Amino acid sequence: MADGKSSLSARTSNARFIVLEGIDGSGKSSQVGGLGNWLRGQGKSVVVCRDPGATPAGDAIRQILLHRREIDLAATTEMLLYMAARAQLVADVIAPALARGEWVISDRFLPANIVYQGHAGSLDPEVIRRVGEVATNGIEPDLVLILDIDPAQAALRIDRELDRLESRGDDYRRRLRDGYLREAAAAPGRYVTIDASSGIDDVGRAIRDAVAKHCF
Repeated sequence: MADGKSSLSARTSNARFIVLEGIDGSGKSSQVGGLGNWLRGQGKSVVVCRDPGATPAGDAIRQILLHRREIDLAATTEMLLYMAARAQLVADVIAPALARGEWVISDRFLPANIVYQGHAGSLDPEVIRRVGEVATNGIEPDLVLILDIDPAQAALRIDRELDRLESRGDDYRRRLRDGYLREAAAAPGRYVTIDASSGIDDVGRAIRDAVAKHCF
C-alpha cells in the first residue's frame, strides 16, 4: 500500500482519473464498464472501481452504509465512514494506478459525499470538502461526468430493493439532483453534465464524446 502524501498524489502525465456521478437510477453504474471497455479499445490501461468499495475495508464499510438499516447512523458518522472507505480506495487502488500511468474510472467519489450528505443532507458542503482533501490526499478527478435525469424517471429505473439512501424519498432525490447541478455549475472546467434520460447507447456515446474532448 502506498504511504505518504507525495507517493499518494504522484501520477504520470498520461494517467487520467474520471468519475461518473448521478442520482440513483441515472444509469451511471451501467456506463462505467462500457467506458472502460471503450478506453481499452483506444489502447489505454484502465482500472475500474466503485466508491465505497473495491477494497476489503471499503466493501465492509459499504455494507454498513447501504444495507445495515438496523444501525442508526448520525450524519457525521455516515460522512466519515464514506471518507474512511475512500481513503483506503485511494491508497490501495487509485493512487497506485495513476502512478503507473493508468486511467482510473470510478463509480462515485468525493462529489457524492458533498451532494448526498451536504447539499441534500444536513452537513456543510464546505466541511465535507475539507475532510475530503484529507481522505483523498489531494487527488482530484480530471473529469467528473454528471448523469442528469429527472428524479421521477430515475426512480422508475430502480427494479430492486432500495438501499438506505435510495429509500429517503422523492424530495431527497430532488435535492440530490439540484446539488449535483450546483457542483457542476461551480466547476465547469472539471464537470460535464450528460443528459441521462435517453437510451443507454445514446448516453454512452455522449460520455465517450466528453472523455475524448476533455481527456485525450
